[in-house]
Amino acid sequence: APLTLGNSSSLTIGQPVAAVGNPFGLSGSLTEGIISGLGRLLPSSQEPIYGNGQVGAFNIPGIIQTDAAINPGNSGGPLLSLSGEVIGINSAIFSNTGVYAGVGFAIPSNTIKKVIPELIAKGSYQHPWIGVTGVDVTPEIADAMNLTEAKGFLVIDVNSKSPADKAGIKGGYKVEIVNNTQIRLGGDIIVGIDDIKINNVTDINKYLETKKEGEVVK
Repeated sequence: APLTLGNSSSLTIGQPVAAVGNPFGLSGSLTEGIISGLGRLLPSSQEPIYGNGQVGAFNIPGIIQTDAAINPGNSGGPLLSLSGEVIGINSAIFSNTGVYAGVGFAIPSNTIKKVIPELIAKGSYQHPWIGVTGVDVTPEIADAMNLTEAKGFLVIDVNSKSPADKAGIKGGYKVEIVNNTQIRLGGDIIVGIDDIKINNVTDINKYLETKKEGEVVK
């Protein structure tokens, strides 16, 4: 009897959850805790690539953070509500040692509902993308670019033949030192998608991943 997929958009911080998995080969292990954070961003690689025409790392938005003990072997197991619904798939931990340190992450069930049918039918999932790399606008960057406020996503580079390239979005053209780090300034700043205000790259990823499947955006 398959478990029911829950609605991860209705989750709240502090809500009790349970994780089932195979930590250290101990099959069927159950741990419990609470949802300790929502809307986290989980990088698909350890080192994002910025500039030089390279494709940046893809980030999975809307990740569930939990303090239920998750260890190596838990990945792929369900994160459950106490009513037995699957609200996420346990996927990663934040740790300096490689074992449980109080912070675990699960891909939310609403993402699962979109991705899994595509994986079954086609063997892969095509994520919506713009084709830009860059950084969030910090107060220091805003000051260096003479902006009135620190908000939005500064485009540093644009991938060739990407949607952004075809739309005419421009990357940076002058290298300056900001906070003792070289950064290419002068590029476009994304401050909104459709009618949604954008403060940072998390907002961009979340909107594209949850609201769009290849359509045109403004």
